Amino acid sequence: MTRSTVSGATAISRSRRSRVLGRLVFLGPGLAYLIVLLLIPLALVLSYAFFRRGRFGGVIYELTGENFTRLVDPLYLDVVLGSLKLAAAATLIALLFGYPTAYLIARLPAKWKTIALIAIVLPFWTNFLIRIYAWIVLLSGPGLVNTLLGKLGLGPFEFLYNDGAIVTGLIYSYLPLMVLPLYAAIEKLDPQLREASANLGAKPARTFVSVTLPLTLPGVITGCMFVFVPSFGNFVIPELLGGGRSIMVGNLIRDQFLTARDWPFGATLAMALIAVLIVLLLLQAWSARRA
Repeated sequence: MTRSTVSGATAISRSRRSRVLGRLVFLGPGLAYLIVLLLIPLALVLSYAFFRRGRFGGVIYELTGENFTRLVDPLYLDVVLGSLKLAAAATLIALLFGYPTAYLIARLPAKWKTIALIAIVLPFWTNFLIRIYAWIVLLSGPGLVNTLLGKLGLGPFEFLYNDGAIVTGLIYSYLPLMVLPLYAAIEKLDPQLREASANLGAKPARTFVSVTLPLTLPGVITGCMFVFVPSFGNFVIPELLGGGRSIMVGNLIRDQFLTARDWPFGATLAMALIAVLIVLLLLQAWSARRA
């Protein structure tokens, strides 16, 4: 091997090391953040799921599978199914409201699109709890809604502390997460495809079903995931707007850690919830690739 060949190989090796070092420099802070604040806490929670609860709370480090057998208890299965029902209802209604909203925003003139999008995300600039307490003021017995209905000779109605109030709070909180991906999908849609469909004699409804909806399906799936995932694990809205009458998975996990002091079972519930969400995210990624 000649000296020039050796020097060339050395230069290539140094170049590779420098590229790897450069990547580590840029990826290091993000990786450290994920490891310290995500992976280590998840590993700790996962480890708790295999231990027993102490008589007065805490964790006894004796391996057991009892926590996983408790997951199939009808009491906890009812909570999971109830959470799925409320989250699915909120997601479906958010889709029914969000799709027309995103479609109309995408059809606006360019100068109005920015204003409309700012209006959509504007609620996120206000504290989450303040917005939920505002709904309590609106929907309470002497609140604004019942007052207006009373002037019309209607009511009063019990709007708070039921499943309807929970679904309303979930929709209000996460509707922007439905509108934004739908808007992005509709905005990228080639208008010539709709024009071609109309030129071939298709009515607007047929064009929507055959052209617009299939091509924007990835945005629909993404928006549904953005709404369903936080709705399924939410515990603040069921507590405040539901009055604690409807217990969701998030409330159950919180109670296991803070009230019952059963950390191992709380960790088991949390890991089961994470597993369900991971499966849903994988299905969303798979459907997006197929689309």
